[in-house]
Amino acid sequence: MKADVIVVGGGIVGAACAAELAARGLTVDVLEARGIGGGATAAGMGHIVVMNDSPAEFALARASRELWLALGGRLRERDAFSRCGTLWIAEDDEELDAARTMRDAFAATGVRAHMLDRASLRESEPAVSHAMQGGLLIEDDAIVYAPAAAQWLLASSARIRVSTGCAVRAVDAGETRASVTLANGERRTASHVVIANGLAAPDLLANVPLEAKKGHLLITGRYPGTIRHQVLELGYIKSAHHARGTSVAFNAQPRPTGQVLIGSSRQLGTLDPAVEMNVLAAMLARATRYLPGIGALDAIRAWTGFRAATPDGLPLIGPARFPGDRLWLAAGHEGLGVTTSLGTAKLIAAQMLGEPIPFQLPDTHAFSPQRFAPEHADG
Repeated sequence: MKADVIVVGGGIVGAACAAELAARGLTVDVLEARGIGGGATAAGMGHIVVMNDSPAEFALARASRELWLALGGRLRERDAFSRCGTLWIAEDDEELDAARTMRDAFAATGVRAHMLDRASLRESEPAVSHAMQGGLLIEDDAIVYAPAAAQWLLASSARIRVSTGCAVRAVDAGETRASVTLANGERRTASHVVIANGLAAPDLLANVPLEAKKGHLLITGRYPGTIRHQVLELGYIKSAHHARGTSVAFNAQPRPTGQVLIGSSRQLGTLDPAVEMNVLAAMLARATRYLPGIGALDAIRAWTGFRAATPDGLPLIGPARFPGDRLWLAAGHEGLGVTTSLGTAKLIAAQMLGEPIPFQLPDTHAFSPQRFAPEHADG
């Protein structure tokens, strides 16, 4: 039986797109070159967080987080969903002012957030350095083990058929059908093809402006109660989106296992997956500034991954080359792929089926893949 839609990529974004389209009654074939939930999905933290670096990012992240919160009660224990909240830590008065600005922006749109003074910060997170001045608590942010969640999404409907170890080498589309060509030469067709394979998307479509941002993570042994919330420094947003070269920022997550997951770093200009000890050392030194006792914990593993980033920091969601195209892009989410996967799937489904966008966006073209290279609209 031929599929209505072929989804290329079995990470969290591809899985979310497949689940959403199947829920609309479409038959979906998911083609994954390796295993489900690999790549950036497996390498990341799985932090579900509302970010407000831009109005478009904020709208997508907020809507997507609400979808995750509605879904959380249905997930399995192994999906490790936890509504732990995010605590943004302010080191000085300038960062406290930034936290208040963030709080006011969130409050204006109904996102629960409240300020913590120094005493409240110590009460909320005793392990945080007493030199910190306060923070901002976003209570409804969450975490999830994204590889398992991707598998759960793909098992959510009998309309989804999954093929792993199935590399796609080319895509094409005409007026009524789209097609993929596999590495073994086999050709499959569908009404639509969704390209959701992250950094590999430019291998299938020319002029897709994606850049790899390498990141390091480290996980400790089991130390239950070390931290209670996902804790980040307020300088993280600037580091995440605007820094060039190599940068590190404090970011730590309490895993349901009692382990602590420590980040984060960003590097441009490399595709070497090796753990770099100088970067890891800088990341841990930064973590020690905020969590002075973190150095006493045993580290059991460190790894790297690559985020797919666009020039403006916003993902590519929509028709790949021109309005009405049967090739679709869902890629370039950088560090927010897990958070925004469910919202991305809603956007793809609404556009594909000619329905209204299910949540408000300040600019309906903010995520259009055509925003970078309209001169290449004919492929």
